[in-house]
Amino acid sequence: MSAPADCQLIGNNGEIAFGALQAGLDLSYGPSMVFFTWGGCDEMDEVSGDGSAELLDDGLVEITFAYHNGDEAILKAKRDTSSTAC
Repeated sequence: MSAPADCQLIGNNGEIAFGALQAGLDLSYGPSMVFFTWGGCDEMDEVSGDGSAELLDDGLVEITFAYHNGDEAILKAKRDTSSTAC
């Protein structure tokens, strides 16, 4: 059983984890989008790519996540409201 996907964005950096992938993010911001490049490990293999996250009208976030010279995934996420901000 795998854990739910997790994405955290803080300033110009972030982290994402889903499935066997764990990666760090370098971020840049637009008015309603975040653009990123990423690098990390997927099943012990070094991987990298780029992507973007867009806030949709219904409050969901759509994340386009592409591996360098490889597959692309589109994820839809909602904010976890059970945690509190520091």
